[in-house]
Amino acid sequence: MIELSDYLILAAVLFSISVAGIFLNRKNIIVLLMAIELMLLAVNINFIAFSHYLQDTAGQVFVFFILTVAAAEAAIGLAILVVVFRNRRSINVDDMDSLKG
Repeated sequence: MIELSDYLILAAVLFSISVAGIFLNRKNIIVLLMAIELMLLAVNINFIAFSHYLQDTAGQVFVFFILTVAAAEAAIGLAILVVVFRNRRSINVDDMDSLKG
């Protein structure tokens, strides 16, 4: 039987990998977007685990909202990335310095 602590450890490992991906790789925007999505996945695992443990469906409802926001964030982020690549011919974060106000 898989216990609550197993789910929490898995979510903590996924969250740690995503934080490391954000801080260690600051060059590629696609990797940064994937790390943010992995972070949201870790949060979703926590919501589902606690929802099942407490026999409450509120956590599962939150997961649907988070998945909706994550899908919108990915679509908008990739659309912005395509526009920036068309204009700059690069997706490096260092090349985006002209976007600063």
